[in-house]
Amino acid sequence: MTAALPARHAALALAVVAVWGINFVVIKTALASLPPLLFAALRFALAFLPAALFVARPAVAWRTLATYGTLIGAGQFGLLFVAMRADITPGLASLVIQTQVFFTIGLAMVFARERLRPIQALALALAASGLVVIAANTGSHTTLTGLALVLTAALAWAAGNLVTQRAGRVPILGFMVWSSLFAVPPLVMLSMLFEGPDAIVRGITHAGLGTWTAVLWQSVGNTLFGYGAWAWLLARHPATAVSPIALLVPVFGMASSALWLGEPLPAWKLVAAALVVGGLLLNLLAPRWLRAAAA
Repeated sequence: MTAALPARHAALALAVVAVWGINFVVIKTALASLPPLLFAALRFALAFLPAALFVARPAVAWRTLATYGTLIGAGQFGLLFVAMRADITPGLASLVIQTQVFFTIGLAMVFARERLRPIQALALALAASGLVVIAANTGSHTTLTGLALVLTAALAWAAGNLVTQRAGRVPILGFMVWSSLFAVPPLVMLSMLFEGPDAIVRGITHAGLGTWTAVLWQSVGNTLFGYGAWAWLLARHPATAVSPIALLVPVFGMASSALWLGEPLPAWKLVAAALVVGGLLLNLLAPRWLRAAAA
């Protein structure tokens, strides 16, 4: 999948997906010290400042930035962090969240009147069968509640994708930085409501160097480096050459969780991963194969 890219650009793309995949282990580590909603609020606060002093606000409506920030902040990452505290393992979270691809297709069918192609239906069925395998093997490390929360987070991510599509061609790094401003207030309010002032103060005062490093990984590594480098690659290469590399995110997520946190990888988990990633790969590459065959 990286053959179309020069070696240095392929290495950069792999570095980005490695950061995004390992990020799930980083999240789990920080959740040992910080309440999840507070953690998410800090992530977006540090993604906005000081980067906003150097990254120009994109030429889109404030309403668009606010909608996206709320969906991605409180919706995607807020729910993901809550689920990962005790209800789903990092490896499975990195896999299940990728179903945002199919939620994006579903929302496009509802709001943009797009039609589901047969190959997309097959890809969706493959991924859904992987989720069924996960649901059938829930237990102490992954619960149905955790699975539902991450699926809802994926739905929020998909809704955010539609917001960016309607915004048109905008600088993605600036869009991420400035929308982060609007992720902070709802997350702070939710943290005050559900986690409480005492937990917030305790989390901040007891957070050590490792915890703050994890927060910086979220804001600087995930957002500024990750989205900035990805946008740079997409500006220089076709999306068909760059996008497939993102399928390695759950591979890095599951492998890093197994190596650093000792997350077990039984056969059912590998089968589920193969089904979900297979569905994603089929959805991404099959249209290219069909066009090539027709040509």
